[in-house]
Order: sequence, then structure tokens, then C-alpha cells
Amino acid sequence: MASVTLSDVRKAYSGFEVIHGIDLEVQSGEFLVLVGPSGCGKSTLLRMIAGLEEITDGTIAIGDRIVNDLPASQRNLSMVFQSYALYPHMSVRKNLAFGLSNLRMPKDEIARRVAEAARILQIGELLERKPRQLSGGQKQRVAIGRAIVREPQLFLFDEPLSNLDAELRVQMRVELANLYNRLGTTMIYVTHDQTEAMTMATRIAVLNKGNLEQVGTPFELYNSPRNLFVASFIGSPKMNLLQGSSNGTDIDLPGFGTLSAKLEAGAITVGIRPEHLQIGQAGDVAVDGTISLIEYLGSEIFVYVDLPNGQNLLAQAPGNAKYHRGDRVNLSFRTADAHFFNGDGLRVEAAA
Repeated sequence: MASVTLSDVRKAYSGFEVIHGIDLEVQSGEFLVLVGPSGCGKSTLLRMIAGLEEITDGTIAIGDRIVNDLPASQRNLSMVFQSYALYPHMSVRKNLAFGLSNLRMPKDEIARRVAEAARILQIGELLERKPRQLSGGQKQRVAIGRAIVREPQLFLFDEPLSNLDAELRVQMRVELANLYNRLGTTMIYVTHDQTEAMTMATRIAVLNKGNLEQVGTPFELYNSPRNLFVASFIGSPKMNLLQGSSNGTDIDLPGFGTLSAKLEAGAITVGIRPEHLQIGQAGDVAVDGTISLIEYLGSEIFVYVDLPNGQNLLAQAPGNAKYHRGDRVNLSFRTADAHFFNGDGLRVEAAA
């Protein structure tokens, strides 16, 4: 296992900077997920850690060694890509062993590592098959096994599940989490899917336009987002955002009325998670609206409500709730469940 330290890491292409001074400490033995929308720089950052992209400025250290000028082959890490990149003419066994054979490793050691990877990933019965005889999930296991056999101090994953269908993605998320628990090796995982991040990570780093917005546990990011971007990006479905203004002691929320909260005077955005937006129950503030859409998910439903001011809000309700499109409903929430953001989009806390 190894820690990874990024200090003021920058990347520019032809003078155009795409990574803007990232400072990040990845602890030894943790599963850190880099998450953000497409084009935010997460894969570029991962490739710089791997040694596949040169950094423009700053330092990257793996353990206590700065690796800025160290080639990828000497960084003692393994990387799993979005594409499986298996050799089609080789069996699974030979695909797993190929990299070790190139390192002139003794045959008995290669056999031991291949057998151990096959045991961990439960692909022992596939060792003599060719890639064309494998399903997508089996191919991904082989790709991961090819990384495992190297027994690195650091695993890097670049959106490894994006080519799989929805059901298989869920299954592979569980398998990757179990793999991390068994190996205990430091892992850095890139995805644009915040559900993947929330379900697998010990900590999450949220990126946006080449900037690091927040680093924390899934619980911290969901319950205490540092700014509006993190609040909007983390959570599925998204947080409801209401525009208002504070006079120092109260917040005027058009349509809802007045919310008591001691904040600095000025523009305020109030965020409410769908599970905290109550239908037909008492709350600190409330508004009437009309149901425009209902999404039934079995154990729960998502109710979209149009307000008189034209805004659409999303509330979560139990799956056995009896609502219909066109129903008039009352929405409310408690002050204790609200998140507050100032005019700059930064989180602020109400004074007691």
C-alpha cells in the first residue's frame, strides 16, 4: 500500500490550463473516487498519477518518493481502463500472465499469482477460454485480474464499468468493493457516475472544470456540501434549490413565505433534498402545487410538483403512496433539514 500526494498539480495544453493547482492527499489503503462531469479533468489527473501524462507544474509523490520524472513502468502501480484491451488470440490464463512473462518472472511465481487472481475474482473456470467466449462482466474481471497479478502498491481505475449494462454495473460495483476489502490496497477510481462514487468510496474528491471542489466521505458530501456545485452534483435525485433573500434574521422564500434563520443579509439559496420535502405534512414553511409527473420505483416514488411561480420541485414518498398526475398537494420542509448557500454559492451555517 502507498499514499499519494498531489501538491499544486497543474496541466496545460498549448498554454491552456485544464488542471488548476490540485492539492490532494490520498491516504494509504483508502478507496478514493475522483468524480465529476465529463471534461472536468478527472481522467487527466489519473493519467498524470499513472505517468501516462506529463504534469505542467507541481509535484506528485507515491509514498515518500516524488515520481514527476519517473516512467509509468517504475511507479509500481496497475491501471484498469474503460476498454478491456485483452489479447484476442490468448487464453485468459495467458492474458493474465503476459505482463509477468515480459518481466522474466519465474514460471512458478507467475502460476501462483495467476491462480491467486483467479481465486479472488472467481474466474478459475474461465482460464482456458478466449476473450470472444466471455461476457462483458467476465472480460472486465480478467482486465482487473491482469492488474492484480502485478501485486502493485496502487490500483488506478479509469471508468472501468462504463461499457457494462445497468444490471452488470451494479454487480461489478459490489465485486469491486469486495475486492478492495480483501486486498486493502490503495485504490483511486475515476467515474462521472456519482452513484458509483457514493456506494464504493471511503472518500470522494469532486472535480469541476479542473478545480477540486470538495474532498470527504460520502456522508460528508451528501449532508454538508461545501458549495452549490457539490450540492447539485452529489445526490440522486438532485437537491431542490430555492432562491431567496435574508435580512439577517429571516429568509424570504417567494411562494413559501418566511423561514426563520440567522444568516448574513443578502441573496440566499436554500437547498432541500427530495426526501426532506414533505407532502401533506406540517413543516416550518409550505407551498401548494400541482403534480406534473410521478416516477414509480417500487419501494419509493418521486413526485414532481409544479409551483405557481413556474418552478418544479421533486419530493420523495413511500412506494405505497396514492398520488396522481394533476393532484393538488401541499409541500413543506423543516428549517433543520435545509442547506444554505450565499450569493457566491458557498455553504453558510445559520447562527444559533
